[in-house]
Amino acid sequence: MIWFTSDLHLGHANILRLAGRPWEDVDRMNAALVSAINARVMPGDTLYVLGDFSFKLKRWRALELRGRIWCRDVRLVPGNHDKNWADPEVAGAFAVEPELVRLHAGDRPLVLCHYPLMDWPSLRHGAIHLHGHLHAPASYNEWNRRQGLLRYDVGVDANGYAPVSLDEVLAYFAGVEHRRRVTRDVWEAFLPPGREEA
Repeated sequence: MIWFTSDLHLGHANILRLAGRPWEDVDRMNAALVSAINARVMPGDTLYVLGDFSFKLKRWRALELRGRIWCRDVRLVPGNHDKNWADPEVAGAFAVEPELVRLHAGDRPLVLCHYPLMDWPSLRHGAIHLHGHLHAPASYNEWNRRQGLLRYDVGVDANGYAPVSLDEVLAYFAGVEHRRRVTRDVWEAFLPPGREEA
């Protein structure tokens, strides 16, 4: 099975406040997010982390937390806060992917990137765009679906602090008549003015 998550921000104490996360301290957050992955993702599955695995965490500590994830095939699509996981000292912790990844689920194309895109490859052909970065609430994904935008934030903040499966994403958009083009005014209509990045 294939799974997706993003924006764990392991080790980032300020994300508790910035994203309104429910834990008392960063160690409890780290443990809970790793446990949520292990509760859903089996060792033989594939997990795509669409960026920001950790933030301001010493490399050895980030590597230790990666080691607590039972899934063997964890693929990192780099985000703006990721370390150089291709460095020989930590190589092998993740399969490091390019910043934009294309997959297919049968005849359904998927486009993976840490950043939300206004327009993405194969959008006209019904490609689903999976991303993170926004630390959006679940209502963001609901809004996209209502607009006919096949764009989904797989970040932990939008998904009950757990990964989402490919099957869940496909079911979420089943029967949605997709837009063939996204205009800037549609994109900006949802984002509150002055939203800061975490």
